[in-house]
Amino acid sequence: MSENESISFEEALQELNSIIMQLERGELSLEESLKKFERGTELSQVCEKKLKDCSKKLEVLRKTGPQTAQWEETEDLTEQE
Repeated sequence: MSENESISFEEALQELNSIIMQLERGELSLEESLKKFERGTELSQVCEKKLKDCSKKLEVLRKTGPQTAQWEETEDLTEQE
């Protein structure tokens, strides 16, 4: 499991906000800014994926109810392996 897969949405968002503030201050070197920008892009993708995953789960819950949603979630994980 990579670092990006194990980070929570809240942790990723907090780190992303910190990076944005650092970049906005303009006190970093070009190289540091590029590294921060790259990390920010990774974190943005992590947040987007986690939000999409939650949205899918909510849609299943709305359509089927909690008992079926748990079964379908397990089924989806099995299909991915």
